[in-house]
Amino acid sequence: MWQVKRAPSHGEESVPVASAFPVENAAVEHGGEGSRLLNLKVRVHRQLLEKINLSALDKMPRDRIEIEISQVVGELLEADGEVLNKAERTRLVENVLDELLGLGPLEPLLQDETINDILVNGCDTVFVERNGMLERVATRFQDEKHLLRIIQKIVSAVGRRVDESSPFVDARLADGSRVNAIVAPLAIDGSLLSIRKFSKKPISMEKMIEFGSMPAQVAPILQAIVKARLNIIISGGTGSGKTTLLNALSSYIDERERIVTIEDSAELQLQQEHTARLETRPPNIEGRGEVTQRDLVKNALRMRPDRIILGECRSGEAFDMLQAMNTGHDGSMTTIHANTPRDALSRIEQMIGMSGIDVSPRSARAQIATAINVVVQIGRLSDGKRKMLSLSELTGMEGETITMQEIWRFKMTGRDAEGNVLGQFEATGIRPKFMATLEAHGIHLEPALFRPGAKLGA
Repeated sequence: MWQVKRAPSHGEESVPVASAFPVENAAVEHGGEGSRLLNLKVRVHRQLLEKINLSALDKMPRDRIEIEISQVVGELLEADGEVLNKAERTRLVENVLDELLGLGPLEPLLQDETINDILVNGCDTVFVERNGMLERVATRFQDEKHLLRIIQKIVSAVGRRVDESSPFVDARLADGSRVNAIVAPLAIDGSLLSIRKFSKKPISMEKMIEFGSMPAQVAPILQAIVKARLNIIISGGTGSGKTTLLNALSSYIDERERIVTIEDSAELQLQQEHTARLETRPPNIEGRGEVTQRDLVKNALRMRPDRIILGECRSGEAFDMLQAMNTGHDGSMTTIHANTPRDALSRIEQMIGMSGIDVSPRSARAQIATAINVVVQIGRLSDGKRKMLSLSELTGMEGETITMQEIWRFKMTGRDAEGNVLGQFEATGIRPKFMATLEAHGIHLEPALFRPGAKLGA
């Protein structure tokens, strides 16, 4: 952190300001920016570095820092004889603040609520995803060193590192956004950075209905499943919205229950007061000190949880999660990468094999069949929209096979003139066995919801 050397006026204290890295490498955010303004920005950054000293910036409010920086920039411009209009000066000050306080050229993209993903392919190529579609933006970094400094700033904030000996890393931003970075020598054409943004406000079930992710009639069904403490698997492909749905479902959990969440990178945004959040830890530079999801699941069982929520099941922790679901932690939830509910069960069976415990295939399937009650399948359609595709119930075993029945599903019917997917969520006509559990909890669903061919959301 730095402190401005400008002499304070009468009765005014000098204000601390910060810089995360040498300002010669300031970001070039807009490809159409004139060369004069571009060169001026780099020069002002360099001069600003000479004007400030290390100080306690994190104790300063941003608005006061902005006023101080604006004054210093004005003095520098006046000393250089440079004349800028109000818009150019405001833009210059914003660029300086982004470098000092944030993530440089990424800051405007992080603040843009219409952007879901930020994909950096080297210092001069940046793509974003809006409404499920990728598009290139003018944002760029000055050079590869500048991009590396931004990556180091992100990962060091959560105690991670990235260098030649450890060239890729998973991390997160302060708001929970997921970050993956991979650098040379693995990244051939420049460092690669991917940011999966998370909404500052958790997306509620009402918002998902408004976005068309599911019909309104489905919300009470999912609420009933959560309140009746059925164990839920949310299955879907990459970017299909599994964590978003998990957040929305968690809002139905009773405030009086103790919840333990376990994640690789903390992303869940549970609103309940009694939530204990756990996060894994990678090995240190000597290869020691790693804490896996499986370690945390085992530890969570000693923390007296009512429910365990596992952010994503991807390895041997699947076995311990099933054990927890089978031993009194009803209502637990997790997500898994799979394209269909049946594929999700196959993946869980494979993960049990990764636990290192000698379990026969039949025994593993029996564990799955007794532990999991409901599989919710979601997906991202070809038009970029995310939808709930089906809700299935596990009913037991028949011989060597886990039996499953689909209760509701999304049936695609075609496309409109703009390429949007058309379809209808409908009942299969099967009345789920978990209805008895719902009724035991005093929850009653309309029989019409299960009528064969019943259209939900019509």
